[in-house]
Amino acid sequence: MSTQPPRRGPIVRLLVGLWDAMNFTRRLFFNVVFFGLLILFLAMLGAGDRTRPVLDRSALVIAPEGELVEQYTIDPALRAFAKAMGDGKDEVRLRDLLAALDAAAKDKRIERVVLNLDQLSGGGMASRREVAAAVARVRASGKQVVAFAEAMDQRQYLIAAQANEVYLDPMGGMFLEGLGRYRQYYREGLQDKLGVDVHLFKVGEYKSAAEPYVLDAASPAAKEADLYWMNDVWQRYVDDVAKARKLDPAAITAGIDTMPAGIAAAGGDLAKYALQQKLVDGLKTREEFDTLMIERGVADEDADGGFRQVSLDGYLAHVNTSLNAVDPRRDQVAVVVAEGEITGGEQPPGTIGGVSTSALLRQARDDDKVKAVVLRVDSPGGEVFASEQIRREVEGLKAAGKPVVVSMGDLAASGGYWISMNADRIYADPSTITGSIGIYGMIPTIPRTLEKIGVRTDGVGTTRFAGAFDITRDLQPGVGQVIQSVIDKGYRDFTGRVAAARKQPVAAIDAVARGRVWSGAQAKERGLVDELGSLQAAIDDAAARAKLGKRGDYGVRYIEKAGSPFEQFFAGFAETRMGAALLKDSSLLQALVAQAMPQAANDLRFLQNAIKPTRGVPVKALAYCFCGL
Repeated sequence: MSTQPPRRGPIVRLLVGLWDAMNFTRRLFFNVVFFGLLILFLAMLGAGDRTRPVLDRSALVIAPEGELVEQYTIDPALRAFAKAMGDGKDEVRLRDLLAALDAAAKDKRIERVVLNLDQLSGGGMASRREVAAAVARVRASGKQVVAFAEAMDQRQYLIAAQANEVYLDPMGGMFLEGLGRYRQYYREGLQDKLGVDVHLFKVGEYKSAAEPYVLDAASPAAKEADLYWMNDVWQRYVDDVAKARKLDPAAITAGIDTMPAGIAAAGGDLAKYALQQKLVDGLKTREEFDTLMIERGVADEDADGGFRQVSLDGYLAHVNTSLNAVDPRRDQVAVVVAEGEITGGEQPPGTIGGVSTSALLRQARDDDKVKAVVLRVDSPGGEVFASEQIRREVEGLKAAGKPVVVSMGDLAASGGYWISMNADRIYADPSTITGSIGIYGMIPTIPRTLEKIGVRTDGVGTTRFAGAFDITRDLQPGVGQVIQSVIDKGYRDFTGRVAAARKQPVAAIDAVARGRVWSGAQAKERGLVDELGSLQAAIDDAAARAKLGKRGDYGVRYIEKAGSPFEQFFAGFAETRMGAALLKDSSLLQALVAQAMPQAANDLRFLQNAIKPTRGVPVKALAYCFCGL
């Protein structure tokens, strides 16, 4: 006898299927809601880490870990994941460091500032000088600043030197070495070994950005120009340290020149040598330093180091909400950050896009509450057309009656200068790297490379130029003439626009252009920069031009691409102690964090991007400077 249930009819099966689908949808909906509420609950539990009250007599401990940047280059969620895992590319925004230090100078709850800069990397001389100036302002306010390091390089020391006292671990090290800029040169490898012929077209004997692809060593002109601005920047570094440490600049220079004998006399002890040179005030282990902070401050067994403190991130949670909030009803100065290489189209933060950066400037132009704009530039340049797109938006802002002031950061050279030149006023730090007004283009050809594996290119064309830009063929002289004409025109455009913007004759601009790089101070002497000053000085200038009154009468707002609500929520969750604990062991998330490429890979990637074809253009004109430190 069969025990199978009777077969259901089609209508019953349809109704049962619909019912099952509804049940599945209901369960899915409630599960999503449940887990969403669970995550929200966990985030609220951990949020206390970031919103703990700042107690009286607290020490603000500034121990940034990561690269000093103008703008985050990765989205909030991935940045929070990387930080929670203790891996990947962490970043520290310059504006956050400055905001925390300036707030601490006026905050009665902050008794002293403790600097631990061992893990702070990146940043050029100009941005580090801005941080050092902010530390000096804390010190000038009457509050003690103490620095401790287990090991420091000269970039970190520029900031630490501004402290009242600097301590170094007895087994640590720190010495000053000077500035150097050395690059890899690929001519032999590309041409002789691989058979790649790189054809360079440029204007300006000092335009050395592409030299590594066609030479085996730096040209005399490149060395002359580099040493000129580097000596100026280095002497300013020595003077800054000497002033902060009350030393003779000549004594610091002599200590570097006699370093081998000095370190040998100190028994190879770098920490002892730093103490002898009066670069540090004492040698202490971290435990000894913490004991000193306990004696001077308030003991707190639950705090790291045993003394009452607030971390940089914890303090910023208060600074950002109480001091930096922008009332949308008030008039504003907008700050647009242009950081990184300049390329076409839409680009993420950390890279300047001809379309995306222009859109941010257009957003500022269309916002009725934005009365003036500060363009913060930190860029070695890049594509000429993308640079021109951004320059036109600067002109559009001015035509709309909104003043534009440029604040140059570490580097605003070549295309970075192109996007700056039409501002109402250009500010730079004396150690900013700028200029490099020149144009070049490159085309590599690889017929000899292909011949090495027995491959040749042949065929026919209807004109002498059909297929002439195919890199698998030899470059004909007529093609080279076309390309050089394009590059010459680009240089005329560049110098002509600078001359019009700076109200100088073209000949005067050409005399300081030709691809030559200058420090900010040297650029001011040559009329390429208007004033020497910080980002805040540029903001003050923009506000004055828009007649917004004194500080506090207007808001300052950064206009940048914001993360999605989901990214912002997860970023906040991952920054909490609870979130960090949950995310730390995720191998999947660890795989999402990109590793930094070596410089050679970056150089060759730039060459690859430079030769990507553009419709109707035989060669991509570049305004780029490999001039960062």
